[in-house]
Amino acid sequence: MRVICQLPTDNWQRASSRAQWAEAVGYDGVASSELAHDPFMPLALASQETQKVQLGTSIAVAFPRSPMITANIGWDLNAQSGGRFELGLGSQVKGHNERRFSTPWFAPVPRLREYVQSIRAIWRCWEYGEPLKFEGEHYQFTLMTPEFSPPKTGFSLPPISLAAVGPDMLRMAGRVADGVRLHSFCTRKYIENVCMPKIEEGMARANRKRAAVEISGGGFICTGPDEEAVKKRVDWARYRVGFYGSTRTYLPVFEQHGLEDLGLKLHAMSKEGRWSELAGEVSDDVVALFAAIGTYENLPQAISDSFGGVVDTIRLDLPDDIEDDRHADLISKIKLIPSDFKSFETAA
Repeated sequence: MRVICQLPTDNWQRASSRAQWAEAVGYDGVASSELAHDPFMPLALASQETQKVQLGTSIAVAFPRSPMITANIGWDLNAQSGGRFELGLGSQVKGHNERRFSTPWFAPVPRLREYVQSIRAIWRCWEYGEPLKFEGEHYQFTLMTPEFSPPKTGFSLPPISLAAVGPDMLRMAGRVADGVRLHSFCTRKYIENVCMPKIEEGMARANRKRAAVEISGGGFICTGPDEEAVKKRVDWARYRVGFYGSTRTYLPVFEQHGLEDLGLKLHAMSKEGRWSELAGEVSDDVVALFAAIGTYENLPQAISDSFGGVVDTIRLDLPDDIEDDRHADLISKIKLIPSDFKSFETAA
């Protein structure tokens, strides 16, 4: 299993030092998210202070950016990092696209498929000299002159991962993406019964091998040095489960466990504005469905029980006060958990 950690995006100096530290204690990669800050610049700084860790967006919002703009940013990050960049993309929801980004909204699954395909066409043009001729329903790219073509890098094309929740997006991601990023509101049973069959259906349609597709995310991690610290993290996860569970989109996850009534109740409470009461409806047993729970000593086994064999990469965000030696020991033990993913196939 691969282990990554999150970079801060609000302080570039801290992002750079955090990446150095992550590499030193043994993380496989560092990731940045697009929330209140740009996700690419912290990775650019981290690329100059590290030599081995993978650098990825988890995720960048796709549609407000032209695929050409995203391709250019990703190209430069991959070149400057020595071939270590992974582009993680997500569609975001309609409201944010239209009202926060002022971006027209179309059916996201076929549009995001074209987004990935067009970026790869641009990258192949730059790296392998192929003519740029991508003509889809949503995107058309047919002009590329030497003046606007960056020099070849000599590296493999960056892998592209997609955030996927619904069955159509999961299927499409399995068909065209190098990696699939699952939502935190997932249980092992939901991943096994819903997510993986859809991903595998997409892979089969494209004759792709499971070993070349990285499955990351899914679920929460609740840990600490003692039971009191673990309980605090469980209470944090309890709120997250209540919050996400109040959205009807995620009701199918509850349905896998016969918890439809809980989902409907949480939704009704959210409609009434009773946000502070949601966590109180989520029992310890329900939290345990969504989280790997245990002290540092028991964490590797808890992660194996919750995610082993279904997820290839997890994000591990431990408290800052844990000693580096203990941190490194935990990471090394988690890496021993078997994973189906072997390597990306992103050459030509």
